[in-house]
Amino acid sequence: MTDLLTILPSFPQRPFAALLPTIEQHRLSTTDLLALHPADIAKQTQLPLLDLKRLIAAIQVSLSDDLVPQYPLQQSTPSRGRPTRPPEGNENAVPEVADTQANSPLAEDAEPLAAQQWPRPHLISTLDAALDDALGGGIPTASITEFTGESGAGKTQFLLTLCLAVQLAPPRGLSRKALYISTESGLATGRLSQMLSSLKENLPPSSTSPSSSPSGESSPSLDNILSTVTPDLESQDHILEYQVPVLLSRHSIGLVVIDSVAANYRAEFERAGSSRGSNMAARSAALVRLGALLRDLARRHDIAVVVANQVADRFPSSVTTAQDVPLHSSSGGGAAPFPSSSPPPPPSHPALRLDHQQRWFTGWGDDPRSSRALKTPSLGLVWSTQISCRIALLKRPVYGRPRRTAGPIEADDGVEVGATLRSWRRWMKVVFASHAAASRPGIEGATEFEVTSAGVRSVQPKVKEDKQA
Repeated sequence: MTDLLTILPSFPQRPFAALLPTIEQHRLSTTDLLALHPADIAKQTQLPLLDLKRLIAAIQVSLSDDLVPQYPLQQSTPSRGRPTRPPEGNENAVPEVADTQANSPLAEDAEPLAAQQWPRPHLISTLDAALDDALGGGIPTASITEFTGESGAGKTQFLLTLCLAVQLAPPRGLSRKALYISTESGLATGRLSQMLSSLKENLPPSSTSPSSSPSGESSPSLDNILSTVTPDLESQDHILEYQVPVLLSRHSIGLVVIDSVAANYRAEFERAGSSRGSNMAARSAALVRLGALLRDLARRHDIAVVVANQVADRFPSSVTTAQDVPLHSSSGGGAAPFPSSSPPPPPSHPALRLDHQQRWFTGWGDDPRSSRALKTPSLGLVWSTQISCRIALLKRPVYGRPRRTAGPIEADDGVEVGATLRSWRRWMKVVFASHAAASRPGIEGATEFEVTSAGVRSVQPKVKEDKQA
């Protein structure tokens, strides 16, 4: 700990006089305090966890004061019934009262509601009118949005489109940069170049000209997309907790993308030969910590955090589990189980089980008439409670008769010809959102889209002509 005064000469040591000798005894440097988790430091030094968190927070504040420029916070408006501050230079002036009816009972009841006048979030467009209408205008800032779906459903296409759209001037974008954090492969710069070329051709000149914004940064460019790769969970946590906050303070970034959020967690906590119960408990704690970190970044810097999530096949849970007969399974079947004096717990109502409830927050299974294979987003119910919006991307194959390269089609009569895969149909469905209404059950309430050279584009429903002349 001898390097603390060298790094931060003005650091206040008096509030932490009881902690510094123990930390110096364990030879913990300032880098160790910032890189290690507070719980690990508490176990090593036997110091109170809350005191260590206060010390680490004070070090971070001192570092930010030296490295990051300070931005003044917006002053809050005076509350109802409270006198406002007199103008400067006139101390004898009588303070004005904000509301003459503040002493009434109705005003006292309405004061807590009036104090919670939250501003509406900014929105990032998907560059398609039908998709934006389904999303309530676009992807909101100050919250976490998730795109989930199978491989090839179009998750990455949406993320790349948002990286370009955020650079546009309002109302389509924010005239800010994007940060792309990948956990599986690098940034698809070739695909981005293709989308950028098509975007500049399709949008009007006023939307892409540098003069459309005061900062002159509204023209989309690959230079305005910052990217990094996190191959494991340790590097992902370090980048999100320490490097991203500094990057958001130094650059005008309006979008942070994580593609995908489940890859490192599945590799870390679903290893073969490990205890599933302890791993799931550790994973749940890590997901709660990740959700709190991303929400704090989104609200503090007014950015949109968009993540991609994988899906897995959903299997119905069996009624009888191994916990129902623990003695029989562990004794080899020779001994009979001891009778229990307490009555067995009553069976839970089917509507209260997870198999029934998850159809309303996963995106699959809300239509009882559908016989398609059901999917479940990765990371379970714990992660579902950390996000503000879930968008499910559905896809279905389109089969057709194979085309003949030579000869008439009548030559296939009497011969069994198997159907071949011709293309895919894709739908976007809002499962739940804090800023928009959820889509209707099934794919009837979803918005069909296709992947083009410019990104994603909605497909207009075909009108069937039932009446023929």
